[in-house]
Amino acid sequence: MHVDQHFGAAEGFVLYTVDAERARLAGVLEFAAEAMDGNENKLAEKISALAGCAAVYCLAVGGSAVRQLLAAGIQPMKLDEAEAIEPILQAISCGVREGGVTWIDKALRQHADDGRFERMAEEGWQE
Repeated sequence: MHVDQHFGAAEGFVLYTVDAERARLAGVLEFAAEAMDGNENKLAEKISALAGCAAVYCLAVGGSAVRQLLAAGIQPMKLDEAEAIEPILQAISCGVREGGVTWIDKALRQHADDGRFERMAEEGWQE
């Protein structure tokens, strides 16, 4: 499998959970074929479907999609050419393990913060 589509016209996304050791397939999203017509409405469905994802890799992504993805907390990652998914997953896993990749570090901090509030709620805390 390869990353080889423009975000707005993508007919599908393959979702992975990635940790310091490995990547695991988490799901597949499929969409109807879209024309590259500047129709902004098609973006909302894709961005909503990606909720909870830290990043999305694509071959190209328009400015409006970048703004909407960032507002949803999803880092758009534009590639210069089609690329196999496996090396990307390995690089992400390495970034999780070793740090130093800005968007990965940010996602890990946010995930850790999310867990902190859940633990506080379970333990019972007062303002």
